Amino acid sequence: MKTILTTGSNGLLGQKITEKVLQERRVNLIATAKGINRYPVKKGYVYEEIDILDVERVREVIEKYKPDALIHTAAMTNVDTCEVNRESCLQLNVSAVGTLLAICEEKNIRLIHLSTDFVFDGQNGPYREEDAVNPVSYYGKSKVLAEELIKNSKTNYVILRTILVYGISNDMSRSNIVLWAKGALQKASPINVVNDQWRMPTLAEDLAEACLLAVEKDVRGIYHISGKDYMSIADLVRKVAEYWKLDDSFINEVSSASLNQPAKRPAKTGFVLDKAIKDLGYNPHSFEEGLLILDQQMNKTN
Repeated sequence: MKTILTTGSNGLLGQKITEKVLQERRVNLIATAKGINRYPVKKGYVYEEIDILDVERVREVIEKYKPDALIHTAAMTNVDTCEVNRESCLQLNVSAVGTLLAICEEKNIRLIHLSTDFVFDGQNGPYREEDAVNPVSYYGKSKVLAEELIKNSKTNYVILRTILVYGISNDMSRSNIVLWAKGALQKASPINVVNDQWRMPTLAEDLAEACLLAVEKDVRGIYHISGKDYMSIADLVRKVAEYWKLDDSFINEVSSASLNQPAKRPAKTGFVLDKAIKDLGYNPHSFEEGLLILDQQMNKTN
């Protein structure tokens, strides 16, 4: 059985990978993150506390467990924070990747790296893996820089680009669009939602499955991983309202420009998933199926 090490295991995707491994026992898992372990189940895997910027600690843990593969989910993903705090963004999204790459090259460890649809400018979506990147935000630029580092290395790598990940996990430090919309509409709070950005939202469970498939399959290169449904952000939020029978009159559709956000967003992304379906056996849920899964998970915890 292969040993994998995950970074960012306290995040939504990190927790879903832990959950999948515990359910299916496909690999031995070393989960790592900053701070204490926030996943509720503590048995069946190993947890190590790591600050991804602490090079000596990162090396120490990797050398201790000698993983076959490393799934790198830790990153600074708040697009506006990245725009404003570029130095931190560069450290977390590029320098940390350089550290991991050097160790993976040296130890012959397979690297599964998470990237984003924000590497594209949003003028010609949905995108294929070989389409030219042209980021419009600093976050997107940092992820392109990381991709270039990886592609120019000798490491056996898979880059998984994804879009607008949603889901529910234990003790979440950050919300996501589905939970934000549901929470606001339940409180009857008016919300501004953009109607000029188009995406293919990704269920966190589907992305976790893709990460494990990338470890298992003998593939290399870039793969696009998202949900199968293409919709505007406004339509997405309306689907959330419809599913949970919430009043959609509190949804105020606005243009991206009216929000005056520090970072620009690509207008229309979305992915062509053919390569991931063919090479990895990737099979994502529909958005409605994803909402049903979230609903069932919420009912279990209530």
